[in-house]
Amino acid sequence: MKIRCALLCAWLLGLGPCIAQENSQEMWSATLPGGTFVVRLSAVTSVSRHEYVVDGAARVNEVVIATTGSLIGRFYFLEPVRPTTPTGLGQSSVNAVIDKLEQAADRVDVEPLWKKVVKSYPVATHAHTVEYRLESMDQVQALFDHASEAWRAGRGAEFSPE
Repeated sequence: MKIRCALLCAWLLGLGPCIAQENSQEMWSATLPGGTFVVRLSAVTSVSRHEYVVDGAARVNEVVIATTGSLIGRFYFLEPVRPTTPTGLGQSSVNAVIDKLEQAADRVDVEPLWKKVVKSYPVATHAHTVEYRLESMDQVQALFDHASEAWRAGRGAEFSPE
């Protein structure tokens, strides 16, 4: 009933085009290896980018797209935090061991756990977040730039990492 009254008032006042723009269904989407995220731009409340370290083991570079609904989109790149020696002596040996372990995992086609989206049931799976792991810091920045520009301009767009 409210919509009919608003449309009638808009028609009487000659504001029809303003109502049409207000009801715009411009969409932003991201198609990624883990799935596709689609959101109506008018439902986006914020687009942010930040970096943090989880449990001293992984550095996370993340873009978060919050909405007026209960869903939050999280897009991130993870990289392991390399342990450091207290005096700096022997650091090259520590780095060499880590590099060898990563190369061995690549040879047997085993993806390290820190490269995957991992959720703990039921806590994370019901936290109203949809998560996507990106391949690089450049992809994180490109996604942030793309999403924030589309949101600010109010123009729908599709993102796909290169």
